[in-house]
Amino acid sequence: MKNYDRVWATVDLDAVKYNMVQMKNNIREDSKIMAVVKTGGYGHGAGPIAHEIEDMPFLHGFAVATVEEALILKGSGIRKPVLVLGYTFPYCYEKMAREEIRPTVFREDMLEEMGKAGQACGRPVKIHIKVDTGMSRIGIRPDESGLAFVKKCAETPGVEIEGIFTHFAKADEKDKTSAKKQLESFLAFTGQIHDQLGIRIPVRHCSNSAGIVELKEANLDAVRAGITLYGLWPSDEVKRDIIFLQPVLSLKSRIVYIKKLEAGMEVSYGGTFVAKETMQVATIPVGYGDGYPRSLSNKGYVLIHGKKAPILGRVCMDQFMVDVSLIPEAVQGDEVTLIGRDGDESITMEELGELSGRFNYELACCLNKRVPRIYTRDGKVVYSKDSFRDFR
Repeated sequence: MKNYDRVWATVDLDAVKYNMVQMKNNIREDSKIMAVVKTGGYGHGAGPIAHEIEDMPFLHGFAVATVEEALILKGSGIRKPVLVLGYTFPYCYEKMAREEIRPTVFREDMLEEMGKAGQACGRPVKIHIKVDTGMSRIGIRPDESGLAFVKKCAETPGVEIEGIFTHFAKADEKDKTSAKKQLESFLAFTGQIHDQLGIRIPVRHCSNSAGIVELKEANLDAVRAGITLYGLWPSDEVKRDIIFLQPVLSLKSRIVYIKKLEAGMEVSYGGTFVAKETMQVATIPVGYGDGYPRSLSNKGYVLIHGKKAPILGRVCMDQFMVDVSLIPEAVQGDEVTLIGRDGDESITMEELGELSGRFNYELACCLNKRVPRIYTRDGKVVYSKDSFRDFR
């Protein structure tokens, strides 16, 4: 294993599988899980996580945001279906057809070009139709125009309707009125497709992470597990006693310097922190250039020897300083926990998201490729990945 002393993220593959089982135990027996691994698996690493869970029998496949993400997965040897949730551009349709990547379709021009691509490749493109039931983002309306679109999909040579889905806008809120209204609209529309058009679509899916936890009636043929796959919660309004999640990622660094500050000395850019008394201050070689939030300046903290060390002054691009005056055992080279557990204390992604004015999704996704990922199973390192060659 390579040495990553400046900063490293550890991804617990056992926790990923644990979270998958927790979710499966809370949905219908015949419902399968579609693992959402977009944005590099929410910053955790799409490839390693996809390969770790691909053989789980209740996994339907994977969902990503872009065709490039899908191609990376397929190129790494992923065999189960990969769905692109967003719009895909015409230049990639034949490639998607050859690689059997599932596109989301909601425009007639897309449908026509997909059909041509499927015919050119000699195999139908398996499509998923997106229905807009209240998100107002992409998707057909669940009305007569929508029915006409579905009918055209069924009649277009070179395509095969594999799935149909919608997306909840407010399932992560305590009040589920909006989500239930969306579900009702979606079920009514898919019922019309079956009853009026005589079309049976094999895979209906609408539940996201919050729906998996709290809306059992929305768990249809498949559910889409996003943030909960990584042991993180959709919001602080979602109940946390229905399923139990294990955080997957921890973030560590080391102390590179400790110095004594006298009263009146300033810390970091702008001198926004001024020592009121003699202090011991440690420098941590991580910053917003790694995706660690600058908005944690003067209000975040890290853990050293299981104790909280507050951030002093502004977080710089590559470094920040913490107060170790109450941690006399701290020395240069000691491990520092930025996210994760140290002894009886822990720092969660949710907590940092709130402190930084972001939220846990964004924080995880922003940990960039300057941060190597180390993957563990049974407490042992099985794989590590860095992007240092990209900086040559």
